[in-house]
Amino acid sequence: MYLIFDTETTGLPRNWDAPLSDSENWPRCVQIAWQLHAPDGRMISHEDFIIKPDGYDIPFESEKVHGISTALAKRDGIDIKTAVESFLALVDQADFLVGHNLKFDLNIMGAELLRLGKENTIAEKAILDTCTEDTALLCELPGGRGGKFKRPTLNELYVFLFKDSFDEAHNATADVEATARVFVELLRQNKFTQSELLQSTQDIKNTYPDTVPLAGLEHRNLHKETAILLKSQKPEQSQEQTQVDTLLFCHLHTHTQFSVLQSTISIPKLVNEAVSMNMPAVAITDIGNLMGAFHFVKAVNNHNKSIDEVMGNPIKPIIGITLNVCANHLDRSHRDDGFQIVLIAKNKNGYHNLAKLTSMAHTKGFYYVPRVDRNLIIKYKEDIIVLT
Repeated sequence: MYLIFDTETTGLPRNWDAPLSDSENWPRCVQIAWQLHAPDGRMISHEDFIIKPDGYDIPFESEKVHGISTALAKRDGIDIKTAVESFLALVDQADFLVGHNLKFDLNIMGAELLRLGKENTIAEKAILDTCTEDTALLCELPGGRGGKFKRPTLNELYVFLFKDSFDEAHNATADVEATARVFVELLRQNKFTQSELLQSTQDIKNTYPDTVPLAGLEHRNLHKETAILLKSQKPEQSQEQTQVDTLLFCHLHTHTQFSVLQSTISIPKLVNEAVSMNMPAVAITDIGNLMGAFHFVKAVNNHNKSIDEVMGNPIKPIIGITLNVCANHLDRSHRDDGFQIVLIAKNKNGYHNLAKLTSMAHTKGFYYVPRVDRNLIIKYKEDIIVLT
């Protein structure tokens, strides 16, 4: 039998080669769905679970992908132990584990097993993946490494086989339904060898003499449910919040011409635009450098001195920087560009600390991307605001 499954997670690992025992590296499972299919291709059972967060929140960037917010997961989720035990019960029945880009899902569930103190038994199962060099040759999509065809996404493979797309991509339930249809159709077309399957596909051809149909399962619109839930939980604004909402807006994340290939904004024009929009302050947060700081402060000071002669309001210059924060920027065993974090100087001492971090990012980094360790951020966090 074939157990086809998919997961949605809190994000991606920093290091794809890290052991599954590195629980800080591997993201958490927030949804798992599966279908169990008989050797003739018929679906025997299906299930999907949202996982209740335990000791973590679901990042907003991940929520935008799959639609599962922390609030929705806490309301509708089950504990990870119950979901894993239900999954393992079907793993024992299955001859093959099936998925699209299956290695990622296997790693996610393997890491969850280790967190629960269980043995990673799913690593011993035979697997069949619908995202391989074989399906790349089938779809013939340009853009692969070394001039080869690239491996197709689930939607690209689905469109190739059925001349149609499917809704709710990145909802594990919908992805599993699409993967199941794709997989059985590939079996029907003899795209897997008998040595891989250890059995004939004639039963599948008898069950589906023509194109494999879609199962037609109902899928929740998780994005819509999250939006409704968050709207219902939004408290009435307090007087303090109303006052905050009436404050004048100012930009705290602005790239200038010193962010090469990212922006063409000149500093004098930036200051003039902030003045024209009546902003009380404006920040520059160039990528990996503070080269614009002197020009920026000078331009703001020139404006503030000129307001005695003409009508206008003074503005405050805010100096910041965008750095890639990684686990260890001296580790050359794997590439870890980290994640971009915006750091703002609160005062002159904070600016000096930003200058130290910038120097370390460029002089000790291994790759072109200016990177600093999380520990360095902690060391020099005095008088620095970290925007998250």
